Amino acid sequence: MLDTPAASLAGYGYLVAAALHAALLCRLVFGRDGRAAGTSGRRATVVGLAYAGALAATAAWAAFELAARYWAHSGLAGLAAAFDLLRYALWFAFMLLLLRVAGGSRLHRASMALAVLAAVVVAAGCTVLLAGVGSLRLLGPVQTVAPYVGLALAVTGLMLLEQLFRNAAEDSRWQLKPLCLGLACVFAFDFYLASEAVMFAHREPDGWSVRGGVHAVAVPLLLLASSRGSGWVSDFRISRVAAFRSTALLLMGVYLLFIAGVGYYVRYFGGDWGAALQIVFSFAALVVLVVLVSSGTMQAKLRVFLGKHFFSYRYDYREEWLKFTALLSSRTAPQEMGGLVIRGLADMVESPGAALWSRGPGECEFVRTAQWNPPAPSAERVPASAFTDYLREHGGVVDLEAYRAHREDEGDGLPEPPAWLAASDNAWLVVPLIVGDELSGFVVLARARTVVDVDWEVTELLATASRQAASFLAQMRATESLLETRKFDAFNRMSAFVVHDLKNIVTQLSLMLKNAKRLHANPEFQRDMLETVESSLDKMRQLMLQLREGEAPAGVQSGVDLVAIARRIEAVAGERGRRLEIDAADRLMTRGHEDRVERVIGHVVQNALDATDASGRVWLTLRRISGQASVEVGDTGRGMSPEFVRTRLFKPFNTTKSTGMGIGAYESFQYVRELGGSISVDSQPDKGTVMTILMPLFESRQVSDLQLQGETT
Repeated sequence: MLDTPAASLAGYGYLVAAALHAALLCRLVFGRDGRAAGTSGRRATVVGLAYAGALAATAAWAAFELAARYWAHSGLAGLAAAFDLLRYALWFAFMLLLLRVAGGSRLHRASMALAVLAAVVVAAGCTVLLAGVGSLRLLGPVQTVAPYVGLALAVTGLMLLEQLFRNAAEDSRWQLKPLCLGLACVFAFDFYLASEAVMFAHREPDGWSVRGGVHAVAVPLLLLASSRGSGWVSDFRISRVAAFRSTALLLMGVYLLFIAGVGYYVRYFGGDWGAALQIVFSFAALVVLVVLVSSGTMQAKLRVFLGKHFFSYRYDYREEWLKFTALLSSRTAPQEMGGLVIRGLADMVESPGAALWSRGPGECEFVRTAQWNPPAPSAERVPASAFTDYLREHGGVVDLEAYRAHREDEGDGLPEPPAWLAASDNAWLVVPLIVGDELSGFVVLARARTVVDVDWEVTELLATASRQAASFLAQMRATESLLETRKFDAFNRMSAFVVHDLKNIVTQLSLMLKNAKRLHANPEFQRDMLETVESSLDKMRQLMLQLREGEAPAGVQSGVDLVAIARRIEAVAGERGRRLEIDAADRLMTRGHEDRVERVIGHVVQNALDATDASGRVWLTLRRISGQASVEVGDTGRGMSPEFVRTRLFKPFNTTKSTGMGIGAYESFQYVRELGGSISVDSQPDKGTVMTILMPLFESRQVSDLQLQGETT
């Protein structure tokens, strides 16, 4: 306890030292010093961190020394000794970094040697400290060695100061002189105390009682060095997130200390109910703390307070831009993008709710597409009006509170907002979303959780973010429109295939109806007619399935008999009065869907028949070639030019026929490629065409491997 004048003087000295070093630290962290000559960039940030850490450690050391003198607790004394050693280590690191900057590569070896010396001395101090705390049996030897370690620390500090000042450039000494004088006072006084302890084997009480005051005297010199624009403070800035969390932790610590003090008072002065009342009070205080910590309003008030009083600008624009961009990039669905936009804009100004109205190209009304705790009973649709025209022309944020107060400097000829918006007391800001020169939408923000002045920083930040959000929304709408267009394109392409197949079915049915007028009484014709109708119905069912399920037909791939397909195509050609020459092996199988394979070969044969006169020749040859099934269709018809074969034959909607659609060749080519095959064309005008289709060979065995082995043996 501070019961003597010397003890009181020591307590006041440590109190002033702790307060001054903490104040200097706050000025460094939250100050508005401009950039000066010296270090810059990443190196300056490291030097600034070491400087701030040394100030913080010195303030903590003085605070624990003060607490140890009030409560005389060994734990507090141990913490004070630990922070005393820590501040030495951080001051050493700070001076070594400055020495590295001042001397550059010229003093690399010397600075490395000094760094090793400082590390050894600090390590010796840690050893002494741990030995004194860890074992009472070593307390006597530790007290004997401790003065020597203190002397080594002070001497090392003076050596570093001497090297720093001597190797600094002439134009830098003016900046470094106050710093070196202040630290020289501290290290010299510690050297005096340690020397006296070594010589007389005890510590001088009067000297140690004023140690805190001596450190307090050095603070004005450190302040002067900082004010002269030293490079170690120019690049050091604490982030708003770190300031918010540190301040929140500090406030929680003060709150808990206050609660602990009140609980202590209740316990010892509450009589028989003291312990119970302390438990109830502590629990209630913790509940209140949890409510305050989780309160969005309290967090908003703290952020606004720190941004207003401790920083040059209210916002860290780089951080806000990165956070907003990351938020908009976190989703890809257009339906989710509107919600992300309003949440991002609302968080910038501590707003608890927002709503978005947007419109597409050519639309006259704005439709509410997203909302989050909407600020008012808002309209679902907002027609274009003078108010929306004002948003498009000016492109700035509209403060509805200023409008209600009829501020001339804020109104600027603002037309009357919609009735539901003007009547809502909770509606606060209207943020337009502009793409190019068009108003694609607007966001209405609810009143902030705390008082936020709508100054130029707020309006410019929201205006910039709104343009970025509008571009994201426009991009998502364009992507959605492109996807819809691709879906329609795929459907149209599939429909073209279906129409082509329907044309063939209609042609087949028309031919049957034409022959029915002559042969309706023929029993054989009636059987063929029923088979043709049944086949046509089955093909149309397949087409309907293809329309519902996509381009791929129903069913699975299996072995397809090409010879049987060739015979059926031959029969169809014969019914039409044409002759198809077939040259086929006994059995040739490929893999695929039988209907589609037959459609591909039938289309090629039909094109050959259409291109050839009745007196000409059309043939179909089936062979095995190099492990593949070869289907060769040739004719002696009109043929095609090499340019047409090379650039247009297998393109959709390209044909040489006057009534064709140009779909069959494209569909055939695509399906053969899906099977892993290929199509080659050899054609000459007026001489004919030979088209060769190669498809994978499908081998099916009629007997088992054991039977084959028995036959061979």
